[in-house]
Amino acid sequence: MATDHRRKRAATVEVVQRYRRPARWFHAGIYVSVLIVAFTGWWLLAGQEGRASPLAVLAGMPDISLHKLVGWILAGLGLAGVLAGARGVPSFVSESARLRRSELGWFVRWPAAVFTGRFGWHQGRFDPGQRFLNITLILGLVVLVGTGAGLVAVHGGPTFVVLALVHKWTTYPVTGLIAGHILVASGVLPGYRGVWRSMHFGGRLHASVARRLWPAWSRDSLERQPEPGEGTHD
Repeated sequence: MATDHRRKRAATVEVVQRYRRPARWFHAGIYVSVLIVAFTGWWLLAGQEGRASPLAVLAGMPDISLHKLVGWILAGLGLAGVLAGARGVPSFVSESARLRRSELGWFVRWPAAVFTGRFGWHQGRFDPGQRFLNITLILGLVVLVGTGAGLVAVHGGPTFVVLALVHKWTTYPVTGLIAGHILVASGVLPGYRGVWRSMHFGGRLHASVARRLWPAWSRDSLERQPEPGEGTHD
């Protein structure tokens, strides 16, 4: 009877809530800040400091000033997010750092799955690829923000040189991670089609997409889904 009830609910529920409003707004603030910092950073790295970028023209300030300002905003958003979501930080870290032996096959199937959608089974809210991104991208951004703040505080000398080198060389892998995240999250790849809805337009996506990407999480979420007519809140 329980199985029939579960099947009935799975058939009637067309969408599942992935992220709620606070998480979506926090994510939006972070990625807008990161994109601006990345664009102005690469503009400066390319030797264009004497030529205003389109973003600098719109902001009415030099690229270096815009880069610093948004960098401080990014740091503030990150700190505010940690403080506001302090209860969820331990579970986020433990979930992101956990990799079960049974999930190693997910990585083997992933290159083909991005086109076929036949991902390997995994437990938890995040797939193994998301966990890798969570850890590496957050650490990379912390290093960039930290060394950036150091470059503002220190003027010349060997410490400045070291900070500048770390800041520069951390930029390369972080840029690659950001580009990969955008590619996957945009839903351009066939295996990830529809995933962009999890962070936009209410944070709801089709249940079939959730089952394809997060099988165990979607199963548990569908069982907790309110009955039709009860309503949901962002």
